[in-house]
Formats: sequence, C-alpha cells, structure tokens
Amino acid sequence: MLKLSNYFLVAVFSLSCVSLQAQLQQKALITVDLKKEIAPMKAVWAWFGYDEPNYTYMKDGKKLLSEIADLSPVPVYVRTHSLLVSGDGVAALKWGSTNAYTEDANGNPVYNWKIVDSIFDTYVKRGMKPLAQIGFMPEALSTHPSPYRHYWKPGDPYTDIITGWAYPPKDYEKWRNLVYEWVKHSVERYGKKEVESWYWEVWNEANGHYWKGTQEEFFKLYDYAADGLKRALPTAKIGGLNIAGTSGKGATEWMNNFIKHCISGTNYATGKTGSPLEAILFHAKGRPRLVDGTVMMDMAPQLRDIQAGFKITMSYPETKNLPVIIGESDPEGCAACGMATNPENAYRNGTMYSSYTAASFARKYLLADKTKANFLGAVSWSFEFENQPWFYGFRDLATNGVDKPVLNVFRMFGMMKGNRVEAVSNRMYPLEAVLEKSIRGNQSDIGALASADARSTAVMLWSYHDKDEQGAVEAVDLTISNIPVKKANLKIYIIDQDHSNSYEVWKKMGSPQNPTSEQILVLEKSGKLESISNKKIAVKSGKANVVLQLKRQAVALVKLDW
Repeated sequence: MLKLSNYFLVAVFSLSCVSLQAQLQQKALITVDLKKEIAPMKAVWAWFGYDEPNYTYMKDGKKLLSEIADLSPVPVYVRTHSLLVSGDGVAALKWGSTNAYTEDANGNPVYNWKIVDSIFDTYVKRGMKPLAQIGFMPEALSTHPSPYRHYWKPGDPYTDIITGWAYPPKDYEKWRNLVYEWVKHSVERYGKKEVESWYWEVWNEANGHYWKGTQEEFFKLYDYAADGLKRALPTAKIGGLNIAGTSGKGATEWMNNFIKHCISGTNYATGKTGSPLEAILFHAKGRPRLVDGTVMMDMAPQLRDIQAGFKITMSYPETKNLPVIIGESDPEGCAACGMATNPENAYRNGTMYSSYTAASFARKYLLADKTKANFLGAVSWSFEFENQPWFYGFRDLATNGVDKPVLNVFRMFGMMKGNRVEAVSNRMYPLEAVLEKSIRGNQSDIGALASADARSTAVMLWSYHDKDEQGAVEAVDLTISNIPVKKANLKIYIIDQDHSNSYEVWKKMGSPQNPTSEQILVLEKSGKLESISNKKIAVKSGKANVVLQLKRQAVALVKLDW
C-alpha cells in the first residue's frame, strides 16, 4: 500500500512538473545580452519602391518621402518603375511616364529630362538615393509600340498593364545612347560623387510578364545599357537581375544564366568577355489567402525566395562578396490590388502588416547570417497612392497623407543602431520551421531583434501569427544583461489596436471617405509612433527587467539610453 501511495505521489508530482513546464513554455521569456555582438545593425530596411514614378513629386508623395528620410539614420534608397516610359507624366495606377525619349520626324533622338529630374530632385533634396531602374522601353524605340498606354484598374487582369513598353528596342545603339545621355546628364546635374553613390539596374522581372523578349535578348539589353552607363561614368554601380519568384526552378535558371553571362559570356555590346555586375538583385514575395473569410498570411515563400537568392549569390566566387539587394520584398505581389477586389489583401491597413514586417525582417537578418551573404537592402514595395479612397487596402505606408501602422515599424527600425546583439526568445519560431510552414502553430510568434551601441540599446518585440485575428494579451518578460551603467532611461514605443494606429481611429470615426479638416488632424496624429512609458530606471548587476503586455499583432520597441 505504501509503495502504491508513493507511486501515486510520484505520478502526481511528475504531472505537476509537466503542467508547470507547459505554462513556463507558454509565457514569453526573452533575454538580450549586450556583450554578444552578432554583426553591424545594417539598415537593410531603408529601401522603398513603387510602380508609379509620378507620385514622387505630388503632394502626398513629397510628404511621405520627407517622413521616410527623417526616420532613417542613413540615406534611404528608392526604386521606381517606368522612368523611361513615354507619356504626359500624369499618374495612374500601375502606370507612369517621363517622356525622356522621343524622336523627331527624321528618327533622330530627342531627350527631355524635365520629369526624370523632378523625380530625382525630390530624392536628392531629402538626402535619399535612387536605385535607378533603366526602363521601360520608350514608345519610339519599342519593337511593338502599339498599344502603349494602358488603363488598368483594380480587378482587371494583371496582364492588361503589359503593353508596348515591355518589348525589346528596335535599335540597340539608340538604347545604349539613351542610357549614356541619361547618366551623363545626371552627373552634370548632381555631381560625380553623388551619382557614384547610386545603384543602377536594368528592367524588372524579366522572367515574368514585364519582358516580352527572350532571355538572350534581355542579356543584350543589359549589356548595352551597362555599356552606356559605364561610358558616361566608369565608376557607376550596376546590378541585376530583379528576378521574380526567385526560388522557382525557372527563376533559378534565369538567375544562374544571368550571373554566368556577366562572368564569362560574350558581351553583346562590346564583344568582350563578361558584363559589369556590382550588385545582385532579386525579388521575394509571400502569399496570403482567404480561408473561411479570414486572411491567412504565408511568410514561407518570401523567405524561401530570399534564401535561394542568397545561396545562388554565394555559389560563385565572383559574386559571393557583392552587395545583395532584394529589389522587392513583400507579403505578396500587387501593391495596387486593393482589398475590395482582392480580399486576401485586407491585412494591409492594420496591425497584421506591421507585425508581419517586424517578424519577417528579423528572419531576413537570420538568413544573411546563415548564408554569409553581403545583405545590403530589402526594398519594401509600398509607398502611397495619390487621390485614392481612404484606407482602400492598397499596399502602402500612408493613405491621403495619413501614416498607417506599418510605417511606424520603420520608425522603430530607425532607432536601432550600432551592432545587432543576441536576443533569445522561447516563443520565437525557429527559422527552419518558418521556411517550411510559416507561422501557423497554436501559439503566436513572440520574437525579438536587438541592437546596441556605446550609449543605448533597442529591442524590437512582436507578437505575430499568420491568421489575421486578435488573441489574448500576453505577458512578455524581457531581461537585458551586461548594461554598462547603473542608471538608464527606459522608453517603450508600441503599435497595436490602441496605439500608433490611424486605421482603428478612422473606423471609430465611422470610416469617413470625406473626413473634415479636424478629423484629418486627429488621423495624422494617430498615425505617429506612440510612446507608452518614459522613465529613469536602476540597473542592478548590469541587468534590467522589463515586463510588457503584448496584444496579438503588436510590435513594441524597448529602448534604453544612458
């Protein structure tokens, strides 16, 4: 009987330990060690892009660019399509034009840099840098110029945007000279040193809809463009390929063939071996779906694209040290497809987009660590859409001049300086698990990304799950160790349903499509990053402990200054 009782007590004790262990595993415990440096805290997030170049110099475009420039401690790079497209310069969805190149009655080139200059002027005046895309084909140079101007709108077939601008040039000499004249003009206008700091690239997603030519014709297009660029400025930096769906079999073949061409192929423009290649660029996209009326995100395809691009780059001795730029890095593919026509994109207005951004960028850093790639930047293909409905569900950073929650994540990133340091969370999904199945377990992903310099540390925390629904508030226990002072100032910023969230404020107003000037002021204020704590704290034995309550889809930044 005694033996049975002892057995029963042991069993109960064992079950209690298992139960206690399960509870401890559920609670988010995060430790940050300031002495365990990983790598420089590169501002890989300080890259943005968009389809419509003419929004750049419009009212809300200028306002947003100023905000982006202000939040970053380093120059922000900006990439946009259609810088050489023919037209009147009037903006439209997935359309833009500059009329940089036309021809007179005798077929002689006529260059007009007025609109291109107004775009680049807007960047340069704000300390920003173009990731200058050489494309697309001017009407007078296209082998199939008609039809040229498209009138796509959300809900129309995506391929309706593919018109005469997507074709090869009818004269490669004129194409080379167009690039030469453009770069030469840029040097004259902005100075050699400034233009040397830019990156140039040719076209966009040549393996997809955007290129109506063969692979070899694209290599020829690239060679002639690169030669024109280098003739104007030998020290200019050019890269490629901005492939779509990088982890796919066809895309992988394209990217490998392009790199091999640049290393050892015969240059179409010069007849020599190889072509200039100073940066590797490719695209990475996620894949949200609507499941039983609820948005279900999918980060895995985006991360697999990034992993594939990094691995291909590292597989060649000639490219393994080159800077890598993810030319578009987003939760999915079409920025101008709003949630009315694409309900799977309903994640974009609120905190799903901001928490996804935090959780995915943390994994980009991990993938760079794993592959040893020289990761320079990831372009968030999201900007703003001028004169469109309020909170239409475009993939944008602001709507009608009002910042959306996602922009505040970049404000947080802008406060992370120095080196990345070790951050360990018992609730952060392992990288390999996310690569395979994204983030769809029973618990949300509560993770951390940390940085530190001589006078401060910043820890970004998030609670993310692929399923777009709110969940229980969870306690997060953060311990920071090896703080070199005895006192510090603690400031906590947060993005959630109640903070730094213009969308929720707009909905509480009744979702007005014509808000009053007073309402707009309230919305603008609610779109800024909000602090919920600002106080002096004592540091004991080099440690500080901070306990936060995080809602699902929340992102927080814990900042210590001394």
